[in-house]
This record gives sequence, structure tokens and C-alpha cells, in this order.
Amino acid sequence: MALGAPTPTEDMTALHEVVLEFPDNRLLIDLCGEFDRHLAEIEQKLSVQIIRRGNQLAVLGETGMREQAAAVLTTLYDRLETGRTVEPADVDRELRMDTSPDDETPGSQLEMFRGGKVEIKTRKKLVEPRTDAQKAYVQSLFEHELAFGIGPAGTGKTYLAVAVGVSMFITGHVDKIILSRPAVEAGEKLGYLPGDMKDKVDPYMQPLYDALNDFLPGKQLAKLMEDKRIEIAPLAFMRGRTLSNAFVVLDEAQNATTMQMKMFLTRLGEGSRMVITGDRSQIDLPRGVQSGLRDAERLLNNIPKISFNYFTARDVVRHPLVAAIIEAYEADEKQG
Repeated sequence: MALGAPTPTEDMTALHEVVLEFPDNRLLIDLCGEFDRHLAEIEQKLSVQIIRRGNQLAVLGETGMREQAAAVLTTLYDRLETGRTVEPADVDRELRMDTSPDDETPGSQLEMFRGGKVEIKTRKKLVEPRTDAQKAYVQSLFEHELAFGIGPAGTGKTYLAVAVGVSMFITGHVDKIILSRPAVEAGEKLGYLPGDMKDKVDPYMQPLYDALNDFLPGKQLAKLMEDKRIEIAPLAFMRGRTLSNAFVVLDEAQNATTMQMKMFLTRLGEGSRMVITGDRSQIDLPRGVQSGLRDAERLLNNIPKISFNYFTARDVVRHPLVAAIIEAYEADEKQG
């Protein structure tokens, strides 16, 4: 346990509680959050009660739940001791993560996994996975030259892939970033959109622009795109290219045809890494056209150097209602 970290003590008069003592009252205030909202979130998610007594927090509840709550509080306090903040997203991440000790992963790039922690450093922010599936996914992105992330919307597949790409770019592991999507119409007709081809295609690429803006300062991003060191382009524009020393992401891959997927995968060049993300439940291809993502799963699943990571509604990190909506649709499909 880190120096100055809270020390659990057993209250002999109340064996149903764990008491944590925090030496720094200023950090304890940050741990509790404004109006104790961080404590309230832990109480709600783990069905425990947390009582503040001076510089102590008493956690009451069932054995497994109170121990997990104590572990979450300890981890968050350790985070504050390192000079970082604790936001609602950090509380959510610790509640989702398995709190059991992890083995260290030796030899990982950028020492990302020391002590079981996974962090992605970008120019504007430090990105941390918020679920165990996200953590495994990020680790796969650093360890494999070709990786797939498959699951519902809101699980961070594309966001984390772009974050890893930016991290590898700014540390010199790759020379450029290439982000691509199939420009497939989701019920609307592309030809009716105003403007030239770039104007028509850019709305489909906007989520990729949004992710990059989260990780790189605006002026730097504009300069890198002007110099073609960062490219955002429709999948059709990848034909005939060999992508060397690049971090390449194909987003919305469920809307790539089998031939497009084969074309894209065979662009992989020396020193490059490739990530394919998609959601099998949101295929917008014309009826009867096979999804290239499904074919890639079937054909490549047994190749050792290719990783497949899967997400479920439990990994959704958007509004809690999003997870409930996804689960409702999945249940309806199973019944149908």
C-alpha cells in the first residue's frame, strides 16, 4: 500500500463494517466529491452505506460489497496522492474494474501496464480504460499488429483506438495516423447532401475528428492534417496504397463488404499497426450483401498474431440508459 494510504481497521463492536483512515483531510474532501456525490455513487452501485467520522470512512454492508467499496476508495485515494484528480468517470471506472490484484506485465510498450495499470498518454489528456474489457482491448492494441474491437456503440472501441494511435505517434512508434470509415448510407442518400465530395463525406468522418480533437491541440492537429501525417479518409480511398509505419484504424467495419475488408487488411505495411472496430448489430449494407467484418471474424479468428476483443452492454460508458437500450434490443432479437 502506498505511503500515506488509508489503513483499514477492524471495528470489534461492529463486524459488519470496514473502517478506512485517511491521513490527509484535503484529499479526503476530494475523494468524497462535491456534496459527497462520489460516496453516493459507490453506495448506490455496491449497495453499501458509507459514514464519515472525522478523517475516517466506515463502510457498512455485505462482506463482499463492503470489501469492494473499501478497495475502490483506497484506489481513488492513492490516485489523489499522485496529484491527479478524481472525477465521476474515475469512480465509475473503479466500480467497473476487477479489484483483484493483477500480475505485472513485463516488457509492455511505454511501461503502460506496470502494476496492472493501463494508461494512454496523449497531448491533451491521460486516458484510462473504464472496464476490464476496455483494459484488455488497449493492451491488445499495444501488443498486436492487427487487432479487432467488436461490440455495441458507446463501449469506447474507436475512442481508445484513436487514443492509442495518438500515443504511439507522439512517442515515435509510428510516423502517421490514418483513420477510415466506409461511407455507407444509414437510411439517407449520400448524393442528396450539399457540397463537393469532401463535404458529402465529412459528416460520416465526424466521430473520428471528434476523437482526435480530444487528444491533440487544435493548431497541432490542423498542421498534422495539412502535412498528411494524420489522414481521415473513406475506405474506398485506401485502394492501391501500402500503409507503412502507420497506425491505421478502420471504424464502422461492419459496413465494409468482404472485398473491401480484404482490400483494407492487405494494405498493412512494414512497421504499421491496424485496428478494425465494428458493431455487428448496426449493419447498413444493402440486403444480401455480406458484412466484411463477419467474414474477417470467421476467416482470421485462429491466426495467433491477430487479436479479437469483444464488448457487451456492460462496457457502455455513455449515459446509463444507452446500456439499457442495447440490452432491450438484444433481448428482442433473441426472442425473435
